[in-house]
Amino acid sequence: MSLEVKVPAVGESITEVTIAQWLKKDGDRVEMDEVIAELESDKATFELPAEAAGILRIVAQEGDTIEVGATICRIEQNGEAGSAPAAPAAKQETAAPTTSEATQPAAQESAPAQGTGETVEMRVPTVGESITEVTIASWLKNEGDHVEMDEVIAELESDKATFELPAEAAGTLQIVAQQGDTVEIGGLLCRIVAGAGAGAAQPAAQPSVPAAQQPSQPAAAAPSGAQTYASGTPSPAAGKILSEKGINPAEVQGTGRDGRITKEDAMGAQARPAAQPAASAPAAKQEETAQATTGDRNQRREKMSSLRKTVARRLVQVKNETAMLTTFNEVDMKPIMDIRTKYKDKFKEKHEVGLGFMSFFTKACTVALQEWPAVNAQIDGNDMIFNDFCDISIAVSSPKGLVVPVIRNAEQLTLDGIEKEVIRLAKKARDGKLSIDEMTGGTFTITNGGVFGSMMSTPIINAPQSAILGMHNIVQRPGAVNGQVEIRPMMYLALSYDHRIIDGRESVSFLVRVKELLEDPMRLLLGV
Repeated sequence: MSLEVKVPAVGESITEVTIAQWLKKDGDRVEMDEVIAELESDKATFELPAEAAGILRIVAQEGDTIEVGATICRIEQNGEAGSAPAAPAAKQETAAPTTSEATQPAAQESAPAQGTGETVEMRVPTVGESITEVTIASWLKNEGDHVEMDEVIAELESDKATFELPAEAAGTLQIVAQQGDTVEIGGLLCRIVAGAGAGAAQPAAQPSVPAAQQPSQPAAAAPSGAQTYASGTPSPAAGKILSEKGINPAEVQGTGRDGRITKEDAMGAQARPAAQPAASAPAAKQEETAQATTGDRNQRREKMSSLRKTVARRLVQVKNETAMLTTFNEVDMKPIMDIRTKYKDKFKEKHEVGLGFMSFFTKACTVALQEWPAVNAQIDGNDMIFNDFCDISIAVSSPKGLVVPVIRNAEQLTLDGIEKEVIRLAKKARDGKLSIDEMTGGTFTITNGGVFGSMMSTPIINAPQSAILGMHNIVQRPGAVNGQVEIRPMMYLALSYDHRIIDGRESVSFLVRVKELLEDPMRLLLGV
């Protein structure tokens, strides 16, 4: 009995996931609830447990992006590890001849048959509910080549994605469908004659065949069914990335298990500069080529991650579907900086957390949001939804891209409570461990481009919210204070808002209120 494991629903707004890593190999035995893969969405990374005990048959490969509900693998219950369907003996005898057999008929008549092992038929796997056929983009191995278990032998294309075809057994490849052919799901692609290696001993009659017609002999192959990966062997996803970059895997240092090249190794690999012109080329041609290629002109191509694609799609959607406008103001940061200088050591000693700017800004925004509720609202069809709570989203730059975790009920937290929550969420974002719940449901967003040196910007609203506050860098600038010119630490603030729900009065008044609270922090403590 075969159980299909499908991509689970992981959130209302998530429609597809990317296979980050298979933790078990095709043909391995897995136990119930054992984690077999890691999946990535545009918001989080999560684990895929086995839904039953049995033999794993992988359908979607590492790096593939598949829709929620699509089949990702199958589990053959009550099966034995390494088992593979065997064709009848008569079918083996009538199998298509290999290239070496076609070029050496006389020698083969007196030689024992190479296809004495089991023949594994490889068919087009199920790659998605709506996909009925695929096209063979390229064969990575030739007819008659020896292939290893899980070695990528072809690239297949559907109308939605390109994916790799790994060998289901070790043996000699017999190609059935040719490059460019379109084959239906379940259609026969090739056969692998297990145990029939190209490096097998040749019959005595073979020396009479001209050397030019002798098939090339690869290095000694691993035993049939072996799944060991030598140092420097790329994973399927890594191999595809290196192929797109034009990089030889031998030039990449693998950091995976047993020295295997991982997806991250491949993404960080750089192509070597092109070789110099051949010495036999004319000297004038060499000089002309050298002058034309002076300097490095390397390029590298990377696929957009699921997170990056989703962020891009949503940003464009917000720009097209909202009446976005930005208003600016500036804040004198000296009062807050004086408080931090005076109390930061005692604050950290008591609360075991540093006193940063984010707690002041978050607290000021929660006060202003309760006074101007339209800034804390959102549009839902023809309705406006007003919130009596403040769930503040904090934009965080993580290694995988921009994520926006949420501080729940920030209006009820003290300064130390806000600082602790910011640190907790930022750490989980950097480690890629944020859950879906921790990144959904915010009512207002704060983003701090100042940490990267931004002086002024117009942040884009984080839909379905209606406003976002942008913080910027602090610059010493001259200003008029009580009729005198003084040098003060100043910061520009930017409030981008949806003019469909927030009028100019609300937006400007909100930002002015935030400015007042920040320039007189005692108001935050007294609640005035």
